[in-house]
Amino acid sequence: MKKILLLGSGELGKEFVISAKRLGCYVVACDSYAGAPAMQVADECSVFSMLDEAALRAAIAQHQPDLIVPEIEAIRTEVLLEVEKEGFEVIPSARAANLTMNRDRIRDVAVGLGVRTAKFSYAESAEELMSQAKAIGFPVVIKPVMSSSGKGQSVAKTEADIQTSWDYACEGMRGDRRRVIVEEFIHFEFEITLLTIRQRNGNTVFCQPIGHVQERGDYQYSWQPQPMKPEYLKAAEQMAEKVTSDLGGAGLFGVEFFVTKDEVIFSELSPRPHDTGMVTLISQNLSEFDLHARAILGLPIPNIDTVEGASAVVLATKEGVSPTFTGVADAMSEPGTDVRIFGKPTTRPYRRMAVALAKGENALERARAAAKKITVVTQ
Repeated sequence: MKKILLLGSGELGKEFVISAKRLGCYVVACDSYAGAPAMQVADECSVFSMLDEAALRAAIAQHQPDLIVPEIEAIRTEVLLEVEKEGFEVIPSARAANLTMNRDRIRDVAVGLGVRTAKFSYAESAEELMSQAKAIGFPVVIKPVMSSSGKGQSVAKTEADIQTSWDYACEGMRGDRRRVIVEEFIHFEFEITLLTIRQRNGNTVFCQPIGHVQERGDYQYSWQPQPMKPEYLKAAEQMAEKVTSDLGGAGLFGVEFFVTKDEVIFSELSPRPHDTGMVTLISQNLSEFDLHARAILGLPIPNIDTVEGASAVVLATKEGVSPTFTGVADAMSEPGTDVRIFGKPTTRPYRRMAVALAKGENALERARAAAKKITVVTQ
């Protein structure tokens, strides 16, 4: 039995814990607040800020895990680099966690490997952001170098939008780095997430591409498979394998790409299950969480079977506590649909609280219709 220290206990962590428990693991779920989703299904839980170096070290020393599995970006990753040298195993590697904690570092890695990216630069003030945006050319996309679920991301169409975009990015930042990435606006036909699995004892394997749509920088619905030209899919796989091989380790990576009429462009990478990949809870025989667990445990992945599937998020509309849900029965009444409620104890506007799933013909239309039937009610 492997002992796992899970750093971050959101909805993705909850599904991972379920997959890991099915394979006999003992899981300690950590997050900055009590009652987080993954804590509800783990063996133990621990509440502390993972940006607190002393608290993170203390948790590792106390639990002596076989595997340290980050689920979020906001972690004092310097600690992970140090404990890895002491013999602890970080998934997929401490270097991967450190480089992907911030969008600037992983983008620099991709460029160094010759991977096609959007034009980009960095800024540490509104004035510097204005200068860099002018150099790239409007419109530009502006994101904090560290955030989650699209927080702080916006599009500046003209110079008049820069101050607002800077302020919004600062509000959505995580960690202690007051820095943004500014990049050219890509006129893409669609975006994909290519789930890429590095195995301990086998070749890198890929899931079918997942298409998705974002609003406010956060995913709203996704579907699998996303049809695309075979040569474009091959190009995406080659880029994903190049970057993940450089990062090393074993596990599942969510690699995002823009697909235009003429090319495939690397966007971002997460060294862990991806929110758009929640569709795999219904579209694949092995979900992305199952695949992550198998990969890090060194278990075989003989096949990944895929059917047409889709996911659509259920969002809260206001701040509140002890949320309940109406319309769930209606959402689940149609064959081939399902609902996963995350179990978050509090709400805020646009917070992701559940996901509706559908498989089979017209899966996306049915998943979105199911999600609309569900209402989050708070006190």
